Amino acid sequence: MNHEDPRERDFLKTTLHRIYGKFLNLRAFIRRSINNIFFQFIYETERHNGIAELLEILGSIINGFALPLKEEHKSFLRRVLIPLHKVKSLVLYHPQLAYCVVQFLEKNQALAQEVIQGLLRYWPKVNSPKEVMFLNELEEVLDVIDGNEFQRIMIPLFVKLGQCVSSTHFQVAERALYFWNNDYIVSLMAENMNAIMPIIFPTLYKTSKTHWNK
Repeated sequence: MNHEDPRERDFLKTTLHRIYGKFLNLRAFIRRSINNIFFQFIYETERHNGIAELLEILGSIINGFALPLKEEHKSFLRRVLIPLHKVKSLVLYHPQLAYCVVQFLEKNQALAQEVIQGLLRYWPKVNSPKEVMFLNELEEVLDVIDGNEFQRIMIPLFVKLGQCVSSTHFQVAERALYFWNNDYIVSLMAENMNAIMPIIFPTLYKTSKTHWNK
């Protein structure tokens, strides 16, 4: 799976997925082995060619998880999927990673607070393209959570959105403003206007007057 040829990785991905589907007794072993590859990638080498393919396999594995989620699966989200956001080569596998994270939240919304806190913890400091990726994922996450979960994370979330709106990099600022084009997110904001407006309005007003890019 670490081969440089994407065709070989694609065949291996299909083969591994079929083995996982057919042999129930191997599933825990396969998940453990994939975990070990991720741990090595995140905490030691930051080098592996097949991360996107492994996340594609995991996307459909997560889809099949039974409810309530086992502690093993929640631990995978906390210890692997969230820390994967801090790796320098995130751009190579981010769509697959975001898909896996959203799959988890569709299974269990109560994990939303941990996911968003994780995104805020690993938020890129000086990498604008990466910030745009994080904002894309944040919107996908907000699309699948309800009002109660939203209330638990809205304060730190809108502090961060305010910082993005006032970013000197116009693509980051523009992407943050796109959140107001999302009817569902706007409805969540409307329900919590008293808490959100004092955080976001000063930033919106100031940025509208002072930002270099109209």
